[in-house]
Amino acid sequence: MTDPQTDLQHDIALFRYGVIAELVQWPKEEKGLYEAIQTKAERDYAIPGSTRTRVAAETIRDWLKAYRRGGFEALLPKPRADRGQVRRLPANVVEALLAAKEANPQLSVQLVIRAVRRRPEVPPDLPLPPSTVHRLLARHGLMDTAKTASQTQDRRRFAFEQAGELWMSDVMHGPAVVVGERVKRKTYLIAFIDDATRVIPYASFALSENTRTFLPVLAQAILRRGLPQKLYVDNGANYRSKQLALVCAKLGIALIHARPYQPQGKGKIERWFKTVRAQLLTRLTDADTASLAALNRRLAGWIEGEYHHTPHRGLDGATPLEQWARTGAAVRFPEPGLDLADLFLHEAVRKVQKDRTVSLHGVVYEVDAALVGENITLRYDPDAPPERPIQVCFEGRAHDPARPVQTYANCFVKRDRPSRTLAVDGPVPEPAPSALRLRELPEADADTLEGR
Repeated sequence: MTDPQTDLQHDIALFRYGVIAELVQWPKEEKGLYEAIQTKAERDYAIPGSTRTRVAAETIRDWLKAYRRGGFEALLPKPRADRGQVRRLPANVVEALLAAKEANPQLSVQLVIRAVRRRPEVPPDLPLPPSTVHRLLARHGLMDTAKTASQTQDRRRFAFEQAGELWMSDVMHGPAVVVGERVKRKTYLIAFIDDATRVIPYASFALSENTRTFLPVLAQAILRRGLPQKLYVDNGANYRSKQLALVCAKLGIALIHARPYQPQGKGKIERWFKTVRAQLLTRLTDADTASLAALNRRLAGWIEGEYHHTPHRGLDGATPLEQWARTGAAVRFPEPGLDLADLFLHEAVRKVQKDRTVSLHGVVYEVDAALVGENITLRYDPDAPPERPIQVCFEGRAHDPARPVQTYANCFVKRDRPSRTLAVDGPVPEPAPSALRLRELPEADADTLEGR
């Protein structure tokens, strides 16, 4: 059972990081930082838990400062200080705000508030937060502006200069391989390409295209070629997952999604897939498709043994490895103490039942009895066997791991029972005659009566 409030808080934090992700790596005194923030403030967004579509430049700057100071956790929304208080505007003030905007649609929210302040029916001490006024005007359709767009879009060829500035990722349908007892299953090639050097940080065939198969490929790419500043991906469900967004946020990677139905921006990796089809898939043998592991060994050998050493026309005749050697000095790698495997663990929120259990993917786990009734976070590896313990977090602290319930073993666990001693005034009553007779019998007979 998930906690809607916790999910909304994480969605809001991920949205905030998505807005500032491209700005995190910029120096604080960069001249173009102010212009970049202003550009982002002019865009429309789908804001979780809100009907607004714009974010003020000052707000974006505050989010950027908070992330640099406290990381991803600093982007989680804080509880409102005025929670529980009435925040509804009086009816006459609402009418004044709507009338001021209708009279002059070009007025900004601040100018509308300033115009209404001059009216005598508006109390001077009445708070008029710009966000509240913006929501009011947007609900009445007064914030829609006419947008004119040219039918022809300005598309230009681009290329980054330094290795690690931008990685692209996509999925290609691959050949069928034998799985189990002569059962053939379709494969999917998950790959990353460095924009500046055309180096393939890592690529691997998998039996499905989802977050569960995508994240291990990303982890291997990071281990081999460092952390990219930006990751440019498609709009598929595996790229829109909250888990991927959370991993990128914690690693300081700006996750960028391509515009729907516009594959032109992913031309480099699409061209690489064409090379894979022409130079690798056409030369596969039955031994290469005998198993998924054999197919991935063949892929790795072709990438490291042929592709990386072949002159590339887009690199003025240099090979991908030569270009990486020239431009890869600034690539940043994970900190030595960072547990990358722990960072890539999946997370799920569950409520602990009265029998101190939680259910995850059909497996019932037992947790600390002190957590009964609480919403806890389970951190787990989806590819690990179900009998392996999984991490438990509550209120930001780690607790004893959750372990699969062993119902038979629980039959012999001693429970703590409440004391049944009664406070009685006066002498203690004598035992019942039957109990006296039982104690007076020989030991063998007493055992017999008790059924031993």
